[in-house]
Amino acid sequence: MRRKQPFALVTAASFTSLGLLLATPLWAWDGVVEKQTFEMESFTTQGGETIPNVTIGWEAYGELNEARDNAILITHFFSGTSHAAGRYGADGEPTGYWNAIIGPGKPLDTDEYYIISSDTLVNLGANDPNVITTGPASINPDTGEPWGMDFPVVTIRDFVEVQRALLESQGIESLHAVMGASMGALQAIEWASAYPERVERLIPVIGGGVADPWLLATLSAWAAPIRLDANWNEGDYYDGEPPTEGLKEALKLVTLNANHWQWANEAFNRDWADDARDPAQDLNARYAIEQTLDDIAGARAKLSDANHLLYLVRANQTFMAGHGDSLEAGLAAIEAPTLMLYSENDLVFAPEGVRRTAELIEADGTEVTLETLKGNRGHLDGVVSIEQASETLREFLQ
Repeated sequence: MRRKQPFALVTAASFTSLGLLLATPLWAWDGVVEKQTFEMESFTTQGGETIPNVTIGWEAYGELNEARDNAILITHFFSGTSHAAGRYGADGEPTGYWNAIIGPGKPLDTDEYYIISSDTLVNLGANDPNVITTGPASINPDTGEPWGMDFPVVTIRDFVEVQRALLESQGIESLHAVMGASMGALQAIEWASAYPERVERLIPVIGGGVADPWLLATLSAWAAPIRLDANWNEGDYYDGEPPTEGLKEALKLVTLNANHWQWANEAFNRDWADDARDPAQDLNARYAIEQTLDDIAGARAKLSDANHLLYLVRANQTFMAGHGDSLEAGLAAIEAPTLMLYSENDLVFAPEGVRRTAELIEADGTEVTLETLKGNRGHLDGVVSIEQASETLREFLQ
């Protein structure tokens, strides 16, 4: 297994593909994203349940070539969406979470590759106008009411199967690469395990091959505040008051765990939220980090759905590569050369588990490169610090 130290940040790039004969490409992505919709009349889950009228959103950057063999699938993280790059509208600000590596001349070069990403089933942002998903908050056509907890339990493999249908609808039978962070890494690994003949390169970022006991417990802690909110009402709240307070506390835990104590200590020290209110004198006074986490959670809760969070928790908890009973077998099925990017400061996916995943993929001779990401954000360095792996990604993809 090759271990590499991070490369320096890349600020400029040149075209190196032998297929580029012109200095200027005939087509160039300008950064504006058009959100599109993919529909399935019905979908059967791994558990054998049927979901009618499945609808998910997707977006793409770059152009699919005539051979339809230049596609790179981006799979998103727990609280993420299909919006991996670009901006909505010509006058909008770039808001894609991986803008640093997706675009013309960047490692995931939109002058060379067709980058596609989709919203998952039970996407957390069910109330986000830029998210299109099917889940508990969707209308069950058999009742005319929101599904609530009657929605079938779904898995990471189910996310992959919907993505497969989306790709096949565009005539895409193989992927130049599949890449994702955190929950996206789980989907990427599942893609390479379930369909080794369709995946040419695998890039899991800040994620491993199985939900280990630490992750099971972490996810359970994220779900607990929602279940303890009286307004949750066993998931039946769509005609009443939603469990907003529980959802906020859940999202606060998600944000805290996704970061690292180095970030917290460097960014906040022991500052008060209000200079005029001393927490030592006022039980209702708050520290700055408390207020910041509350503000972040409050903003995210407005776009999220509590039941969707619970379903995402379960999908992550049940994950094992290959969707079977053997981690070793699931990872042995992977044949694609693999680049694993991870953080030694990750408080969600234990670094030991990531390294173990790499060892099991490599056990039968599959090429694996393991590279660390540096930073003070822990798990989130796989999203906010991804640019430091630019040269590694560029070389790996070519």
